[in-house]
Amino acid sequence: MRVERNAKVENSAKRLNFTEEILSATSFSRQLSEQMVLAKAYVIIAKEHNNLHLAWELSSKIRSCQLLLSKAAMTGEPVTMEEAGPVIKSLSSLIFKAQDVHYDIATTIVTMKSYIQALEERANKATIQSTVFAQVSAEALPKSLHCLNVKLMADWLKMTSRQKFSHESRISPQLTDNNLYHFCIFSDNVLATSVVVNSTVINASHPKRFVFHIVTDGIIYGAMKAWFLSNDLKGATIEVQNIEEFYWLNESYAPIVRQLHSPESRAFYFGPFQSVNVEPKLQNPKFVSLLNHLRFYIPEIYPLLEKIVFLDDDVVVQKDLSPLFSLDLHGNVNGAVETCLEAFHRYYKYLNFSNSIISSKFDPQACGWAFGLNIFDLGAWRKANVTAKYHYWQEQNADGTLWKLGTLPPALLSFYGLTEPLDRRWHVLGLGYDLNIDSRLIESAAVIHFNGNMKPWLKLAIGRYKPLWQRYINQSHPHLQDCATG
Repeated sequence: MRVERNAKVENSAKRLNFTEEILSATSFSRQLSEQMVLAKAYVIIAKEHNNLHLAWELSSKIRSCQLLLSKAAMTGEPVTMEEAGPVIKSLSSLIFKAQDVHYDIATTIVTMKSYIQALEERANKATIQSTVFAQVSAEALPKSLHCLNVKLMADWLKMTSRQKFSHESRISPQLTDNNLYHFCIFSDNVLATSVVVNSTVINASHPKRFVFHIVTDGIIYGAMKAWFLSNDLKGATIEVQNIEEFYWLNESYAPIVRQLHSPESRAFYFGPFQSVNVEPKLQNPKFVSLLNHLRFYIPEIYPLLEKIVFLDDDVVVQKDLSPLFSLDLHGNVNGAVETCLEAFHRYYKYLNFSNSIISSKFDPQACGWAFGLNIFDLGAWRKANVTAKYHYWQEQNADGTLWKLGTLPPALLSFYGLTEPLDRRWHVLGLGYDLNIDSRLIESAAVIHFNGNMKPWLKLAIGRYKPLWQRYINQSHPHLQDCATG
């Protein structure tokens, strides 16, 4: 008998969709749910008028409703008339009693509105807290990566002969040879950068013609150098630079440096009350780091180059990228994939069009585009003086009124009318937040981008996409093995 009953319950659960059941206008589950909502409002009103006995009676019947609904959800069997009838009848009687005592409709509406508002505020606080926790997780460096950095730095300090060789290689003719394919990556994440480089050379038809220009900070510089000196990259040329040696990137030249050194800006971005004014995701130091803004100074960093491909450190390359260098940009500076298939990726989403400085110069419906994979014509860049445009807009936004944070808003302004749309298959975004990207789109992409908080090197990475990144890690490296097991 028990086996039969379990089989019956299992079959019923397969048939019953509880969401559809509770939304059905004819179901007893729907009637119980509606009665419960109304009863909860009267519980609040009864308590406010100190009618605690009525509040207790209503609460008791609400619990009876909840038990019936919970049972239906667990067993997959719909609530029957025999079960629901007595509860609905007694609860209706109590609601009528509550209405009859002294609760007019106006009082009920006002109370329910305030109750709904309180719930919305709680929901908003929970959402903000969730976002903050996600951001903290995204910013935190996993122990294994910290371990890797430490071991690589120790290697670098021992490489006295390699350090001398590394210094001499800075004058290598490949670094300025415009017949080769040049790529730049600005990052303080050794493993992420290694995946970008490794995936690019593995999928290249002629990797010996590829030159990678990496810029990192002074803390990671030695570790980054040690990694690329100890890994085989199929003959590709690697240059690693320290941003702290860019002495021209100072307060007198770059507004972002001046703003970062400003006490007002630091208080706004990093002060104790930052969460009041700044979206949690924008509190990530990357949004205001010099490494992140270095993309606006590419012509200054590489004055002898004519074309270069910019790659973010959270991308994976799946196809040969050399054809990018033969694309016709039609005189434009920036080749990028547009992102306005969705309305929220248009200019009005990123910029404050209530400000006349913005609204008088730009179309709010103009299509946004993405950083992550960009082909830059540096000759056209210098001719259009894009860096000066960026400086102008960065100065205009010193008070943070034109846009919030990040590099995309000033880029949309600086490259306005100077961006050539690329085929979408060059760059597919969203692997750091979107769980439902079409597999066919991912497979056809030249570059996939883990933009978002769920980076592939973090535990909160989306499991479906993580192997796409992991396959390009040199798992045989002894430090990676030691740090993984340590």
